[in-house]
Amino acid sequence: MNLRNGVMLITYPDSLGPDLAGLRQVLDRFFDGAVTGVHVLPFYPSSSDRGFSPTRYDAVDPAFGSWDDLADLSEGYDLMVDFMINHLSSQSPEFRDFVEQKDASPYAGMFIRCKEFWPPGRPTPQDIERIYKRKPRAPSVTVNFADGTSEEVWCTFGDDQIDLDLRHEVTWRFVEENLSALAARGPALFRLDAVAYAAKKVGGNCFFEEPETWDILARTRDILAPRGVEILPEVHEHYTLQLKLAERGYWVYDFALPMLLLHALSTGETGELAGWLRICPRKQFTTLDTHDGIGVVDVAGLLTDEQTGRVKDLVFSRDATVQEIHVPGAYHALDIYQLNCTYYSALGENDDAYVLARAVQVFAPGIPQVYYVGLLAGRNDLVLVRRTRHGRDINRHAYTLGEIEKEVERPVVRRLLALCRFRSSFPAFAGECEVKTDGPVLTITRTSGGHTAALTADMRSYSCSIAYSGPDGQGGTLEL
Repeated sequence: MNLRNGVMLITYPDSLGPDLAGLRQVLDRFFDGAVTGVHVLPFYPSSSDRGFSPTRYDAVDPAFGSWDDLADLSEGYDLMVDFMINHLSSQSPEFRDFVEQKDASPYAGMFIRCKEFWPPGRPTPQDIERIYKRKPRAPSVTVNFADGTSEEVWCTFGDDQIDLDLRHEVTWRFVEENLSALAARGPALFRLDAVAYAAKKVGGNCFFEEPETWDILARTRDILAPRGVEILPEVHEHYTLQLKLAERGYWVYDFALPMLLLHALSTGETGELAGWLRICPRKQFTTLDTHDGIGVVDVAGLLTDEQTGRVKDLVFSRDATVQEIHVPGAYHALDIYQLNCTYYSALGENDDAYVLARAVQVFAPGIPQVYYVGLLAGRNDLVLVRRTRHGRDINRHAYTLGEIEKEVERPVVRRLLALCRFRSSFPAFAGECEVKTDGPVLTITRTSGGHTAALTADMRSYSCSIAYSGPDGQGGTLEL
């Protein structure tokens, strides 16, 4: 299935309107021509983590609508959906059966029992220290079985997100049945959430273990191949992992771009940004913001620790709440991997800087993904984050229809939508990408089939413009 080479929106099913049907209406009414695809974040019944702890994959959460609503979306837009290949909710029928029947459960092999995973006398403190963890403790949780016994099972993320054991065929039967059924619903792409954590190895760091991770990706791709549906491995770490994935033909994320752009716009220096644009994968999705925030770890090696630190300090200086979120113990969701902040607020809510950043994103190699808050140039939601005390909620405002009607009339949003409509319709972006620099000025030229579009962006003045032409030499200029 071929994806259209336009702008893809990222949104929760209930963040642009109340549900999936409302989302379709909002897309058609306000973003027609600007968006060609939509990544709907998890819409399955879930026990926590805003959908990322699914209890089952064979249903749409009734609060969001139905399979018919999702099919309606897929008819008008290229659809990306999530599959949490690393874990499943503790409230899922499979795990609850395991808790009830323990060894007699047909699903016992689906979950990683620590006493069976580790050899006698392990894990040692060194084993635990070596593991790439998302919490400051061993990645396990105590399970109390119906027979009165207790065991530790592997748990990388929240306590009710139980890791799957992909070494067992019972787990792969679960994966294949659910992926195949979902693929029949019309998505163009599956995002494999947290896939880098899925392979565990005694003595390893249990993050992107090789060759096991490659085996998981290949087997998943083979399951979906008959329907022509591809996968997007979600991997937040050193940029070289994206290069390795791209070498094997997988779609990847450009998680390095957000910090590189913040650095360029805060210093006027274009060298690091231009260097990355020249070598980054071409089969990729670019991002500036996501539901989790602005990636930091992904830029290591492209920016020095000092450069990254200065960017973080600048973002902190623009909103004291953002700095407070990243103080240990201050909020429930302290995140050392991402900055919890909207991209518009990270740029000091400067309209010109924001439009320039989005222009660079849509001219970069790949398909641009724009988070729904970013599409509306959203500010940090201080009211929500202070109420919930979850750091990521600062970038998760849910818009009512009335709010959307007002937001799309803001000059910065009108400029952004004009940019997105150009990106989603002009043919030059299917071809080559040439990057040049002259001091603070970055020029990106895209060419394909006689069509040319050139972005000129000044990182000091925040001015930018687009010149374009077709095979007949006719063209014009889009002033942003």
